Amino acid sequence: MTIAVKMTVNGRPVAAEIEPRTLLTQFLREPLRLTGTQVGCDTSQCGACMVHLDGRAVKACTVLAAQANGAKVLTIEGVGAANGELDPMQAAFKQHHGLQCGFCTPGMIMSALALVKDNPDPSEETIREGLSGNICRCTGYHNIVKAVHAGAAALKGRGKST
Repeated sequence: MTIAVKMTVNGRPVAAEIEPRTLLTQFLREPLRLTGTQVGCDTSQCGACMVHLDGRAVKACTVLAAQANGAKVLTIEGVGAANGELDPMQAAFKQHHGLQCGFCTPGMIMSALALVKDNPDPSEETIREGLSGNICRCTGYHNIVKAVHAGAAALKGRGKST
């Protein structure tokens, strides 16, 4: 048995026939080939699968694709400009080396964008608390926090909220 789903992913309408138990992570990675949404734990612990669903940051491993039917989904692939220019938050992660192996980086950036949307000038404590649902196994978070702070300042300077 399959069900039909339609949604807008990164500004593009998509439709598919899927099994009812298909997770949003599977839907994004497999038929859509949007592999920036990582599968880290499948238990909602690591945050590597973070996407924005109708403007809210969610862990895509906890959402059935059918639950996103009719929704707008933003993945890391939809964050930068179509011409390849990085979003200010992405550029800040690059500039401040807010990554090491890069596995958690898409989820961190998606969480950071949601955080600064609600709080355009976050303190270090607010950033650390806002990223508490994301696990990085490589770094001590110091450069990630610096990157989020710099990204927030750059976004605020451009008057942009994601």
